[in-house]
Amino acid sequence: MAWSKEEMCKIAAEREIKHGFYVNLGIGIPTDVPNHIKPNIKVTFQSENGMLGMGPFPYPGDEDPDLINAGKQTVTALPESSYFDSAASFAMIRGSHIDLSILGALQVSETGDLANWTVPGKMVKGMGGAMDLVANVKRVVIIMEHNAKDGSPKLVDKCTLPLTGIQVVQSIITDLGVFDITEGGLVLLDKPLDVSVEEIRSRSSAKIIA
Repeated sequence: MAWSKEEMCKIAAEREIKHGFYVNLGIGIPTDVPNHIKPNIKVTFQSENGMLGMGPFPYPGDEDPDLINAGKQTVTALPESSYFDSAASFAMIRGSHIDLSILGALQVSETGDLANWTVPGKMVKGMGGAMDLVANVKRVVIIMEHNAKDGSPKLVDKCTLPLTGIQVVQSIITDLGVFDITEGGLVLLDKPLDVSVEEIRSRSSAKIIA
């Protein structure tokens, strides 16, 4: 059985989140990663819409519409939270002051190319901050389902969708496995017990080293 979204986020939290990190989370699955961080690990979350030090999601009825993350989800503030304009936010990102960004993706290639901002012909609100994040953050990790809704692979030999960045991804977590992008290729590091390497390869167009 493939990993659930919760299991993927737990893997990301345990593998990637280090004490003292400044972390930026993309919309979608990555927003659940904080739920799995161990209490003894102190992490500061940064949102490109202008907030540093985000708290957990609010309980129903406690939402403040003025406190949102980049995905327009309501969040809570912490005593140490701070607010600033987009220029300051992107100065943090472009100055490489963010240690880790965990993003979603439409496609990732075996060499670390990323496509995650648009599908041609579909309306999008904008490209967001992903292009700045992948170009300047110290480490970029992707959490995504292994296949699209139509069954097509998202882990590919070459991206066919508009690129967000070239050779910018270091690690990928899908519902079928954990992969590192190395100079020698795309390496499978871990997988669910009852998912075979053959199944992973059959559901990918990328070359996978196991």
